[in-house]
Amino acid sequence: MDHIPASNTAAETARRAPTANVTGGTGGPVRTHISSALSPSSSTSPSTGATSLASQPYYIKPAKLIAQRNAEREAALNAPPSVTVVAQLKSPEGDTLGPPLSLPAASTPEQLALIVNELLQNEEPLPYTFHVDNHEILNHLHADILFPLGLTAEHQLTIIYQPQAVFRVRSVTRCSSSLSGHAEAVLAVAFSPNGEMLATAGGDGDVRIWDLWTETPKCKLKGHTNWVQILSWSPDGETLVSGSMDKTLRLWNPKKGTPMGEGIKAHNKAISAIVWEPLHLDENCNRFVSASLDGTAKVYNARTRQLLFSLSQHTSGISSVVWCGDGLICTGSRDKTIKVWSGTDGKLVRTLEGHAHWVNSLALSDGFALRTGAFDHTDTRYSDRAVARRRAEERYREAKGPGPERLASCSDDFTLFLWEPSSSKKPIARMTGHMQLVNHISFSPDGRYLASASFDKSVKLWDGRTGKFIDTLRGHVGAVYQVTFSSDSRQLLSASKDSTVKCWDLSKRKLKMDLPGHADEVFAVDWSPGGDKAASGGKDRMVKIWRH
Repeated sequence: MDHIPASNTAAETARRAPTANVTGGTGGPVRTHISSALSPSSSTSPSTGATSLASQPYYIKPAKLIAQRNAEREAALNAPPSVTVVAQLKSPEGDTLGPPLSLPAASTPEQLALIVNELLQNEEPLPYTFHVDNHEILNHLHADILFPLGLTAEHQLTIIYQPQAVFRVRSVTRCSSSLSGHAEAVLAVAFSPNGEMLATAGGDGDVRIWDLWTETPKCKLKGHTNWVQILSWSPDGETLVSGSMDKTLRLWNPKKGTPMGEGIKAHNKAISAIVWEPLHLDENCNRFVSASLDGTAKVYNARTRQLLFSLSQHTSGISSVVWCGDGLICTGSRDKTIKVWSGTDGKLVRTLEGHAHWVNSLALSDGFALRTGAFDHTDTRYSDRAVARRRAEERYREAKGPGPERLASCSDDFTLFLWEPSSSKKPIARMTGHMQLVNHISFSPDGRYLASASFDKSVKLWDGRTGKFIDTLRGHVGAVYQVTFSSDSRQLLSASKDSTVKCWDLSKRKLKMDLPGHADEVFAVDWSPGGDKAASGGKDRMVKIWRH
C-alpha cells in the first residue's frame, strides 16, 4: 500500500475513521487507532517519515465500515434485544392515551395498533401509523427507533399514533389512455368531486370534459378567447367554472356540455384562481370567489350570475385563494401578504405578513374534504341536498379535527409559512430549505403531511401540524410544478418540467413508480377522489390517464 505523507496522516485518518460507535460497543477500536496515528510511536518510514495505514492494527476501510453498519442494521431487524422500553402514547393533538406502558423492543406497528384500538375502545379496529420524532415505526421499535437514534431502554419514548384511511389506494403504474384534442399546451386538469368526470383546459382556449368510464371525449366547451388556466368544480359536481387570460369567467353544465349563460367580464386582468364555497355552508352551491392579477377577488352568485361583493385591498395581483370551512376567505398576493376576509360580507378580518416575495400558492389542511363535499371512498350518492350537506359537514369536522383550520402558504422567497387564519396573525412555523422558488403546495387528505413543489427540482415533506421538516424527495431533473396526494394520504404524485410524473411512497419516503410518457413539460396533475386513476397534462398537448 502507498505511504501517505506524515503531515496528512492524521487528517486523512480522522476523515476516514471518525470516532463513532462502529462495533456497537464503546467505540474503543476506532479511537485507539486515531490516538495511535497521532502518537510519536506510530509506525513510520525511516526515509520519508510517513505512517503506513496498513500497519495500523485497527484501521477499518470505508467499505468494511459500511458493510459492518449494514450487518448491524440487519441484526437489529432480525434479532431485536429482549428488553422493554417505557413509552407514552399520544394523539397528534398532544392528548395522552392511557398511562405510560412498558413495551417490548420488538413491538411492531400491528401490535401497537391493537393496544391503541383497545385503549380507545374502537368498535371497529382502525389502522394507525406510529412515529417518534418524525421517525415512523415500520418494522419494530428497536430497528426503527432505538437503534437509529442511539436510544436505550432507559429512555422514555413518546409515540404519536396517527389514524389512517380504512381503505388503501393502489399505486398508478401505467398509462391507460393518451387523450388528444387540445391544440395547445394543457394547463389545467381537474377531477369532479365524485371522480366520474375529468375537465381539462389549455392554451387553445377550450375546456374539455372526458368520460372516464370509456376514456373518450364527452364534450368540448368553447367560448374563451385566450388561455384557460383555472378550472374549479362545485362541491356537488353539478357546475364547472373556468377562468381565462381573456379576463372572463364562464360557467358550464358539465353533464349536458352546455354553457350557463354568456361569459362574465369579471376582472381587468387574467383570472388567477377560483374556489367555491364549501358544501356544508351552502347546500345549493350558489357562491364562488374568483381572484385576478388586477389585485381583486370577487364573490359571485352562480345562479343569478351577479357580483355580491368585491375584496380589493391588495396592492398587487392575487395569485391564490381558498374558502375556509369556517366561512373565511384567504387571498395570497404578489404584494407579499395574505389577507383574511369574511365570506359573509367581504370585510377584512386580518392580514398575515411574513413572506419577502410573491405568495404563489395557498392550501388548507382540510382542503380535500372541502373540495369533495359529501363524496367519499364509499361512492355514496345523495339525492337530498340537506342530507348531502350534513354528510359534508361530518367530513369537514373529521378532517379539521379538534383544533382550528391550518393554512399553508409558499412564496418566491423559497419559504413556506403555516398559519391559523381564524385566530391569529402570527405564523405557527416558518419552513426553510428549498433553494429556489416554491411553486405549489398541497396538504394530504388527513392533514398530516404538507408537500411543497419547487423549481429546485425537489419535493419536500413537512409535518402538517407543526411545520417540522420530514424529508426531501429527490428524483426529478427539472423544476417541479405541481403535487397531489392520493385520497388515503399514503402516496404522492408530482409533475415536472423533466416530462415525467412520479409516484412517491410516503411511508418509505422513496420513489415508488416513475411514469414517463409525456413528450414535454408536465404542467398539471390530479388524483381522482376515489383513488383509482390520476390524470396529467402538459406542453405536448396530451392528457394522460394513469391507472394501476
